[in-house]
Amino acid sequence: MSAEIVALQERLAHQELALDELTRQSLAQAELIRQLQARVAQLEGHLRELSDRVGQEIEDAPPPHY
Repeated sequence: MSAEIVALQERLAHQELALDELTRQSLAQAELIRQLQARVAQLEGHLRELSDRVGQEIEDAPPPHY
C-alpha cells in the first residue's frame, strides 16, 4: 500500500508541475494577446487617419482636364 501512495504522490507532483507550466504559458499568451490587440487598435487608427487624408486629397485634386 505504501508503494501505491508513493506512486500517487509522484503522479500528483508531475501533474502540479504540468499545471504550473500551463498556467505560465497561458498568462504569457494572454499578455501577448493584449499587446497584439493594442497594436491592432493602433494600426486601425493609423489606417483611418490615412484613409481620411487620401479622401481629402482626392476631393481637393483638380479635375483631370486641367
